[in-house]
Amino acid sequence: MTESWPARHESALGEQRGDGRQRQAGAGPKCDTVFTDRLLVTLVHLRTGLPDAALAALYGTGRSTVSRAIGEIRPLPTVRGFAVPDRPGVRLRTLANVFAYAEAEGIRLRIDGAETQVRRPKAGRPGRQGFVSGKKKHNTVKTTTISDGQGRLLWSGADRPGRMHDQTAMRTEGIAEQLRLRPKATAEVDEGHRGLANEFPDQ
Repeated sequence: MTESWPARHESALGEQRGDGRQRQAGAGPKCDTVFTDRLLVTLVHLRTGLPDAALAALYGTGRSTVSRAIGEIRPLPTVRGFAVPDRPGVRLRTLANVFAYAEAEGIRLRIDGAETQVRRPKAGRPGRQGFVSGKKKHNTVKTTTISDGQGRLLWSGADRPGRMHDQTAMRTEGIAEQLRLRPKATAEVDEGHRGLANEFPDQ
């Protein structure tokens, strides 16, 4: 089969360059919001679970701008670690840290799965249907979060397709394993995690 003209053209350009094209520093789409605004919209998203479209209307910007900001900022707390109330300098960077802290301090955790509406994945993307939430009837991503008794966020898990059940997402994150490893740790969950509550009735 003969190579198409665009493919031949790209091959010729690649040979002329020597190596593949390298993007220069600063290339790519530019953010039209400053860092503090991107941080603020991400914190509101984490706290309220508002969909990107609603946040875009609230802040007078585009939906793609909000989605890009959240995608950029959201991983940062995991790297930095979540601050512990009344414990300056202490950071919870892993799920194991959260359960160890809760067990040591006698804190009752609150575990829940939050769904956020997102734009429909592109046609042809593998697993596209997995984002259609049976509960929300929209394309969503599901995030498992853990907070303390006052609702202060201590940990936020990975974004997963909305069709995944809350309990499946929780087990995938390793929460059931942490409850097994730390029998003195306790948590509150909703009806979506009934199976987990039945497995650990004392916790």
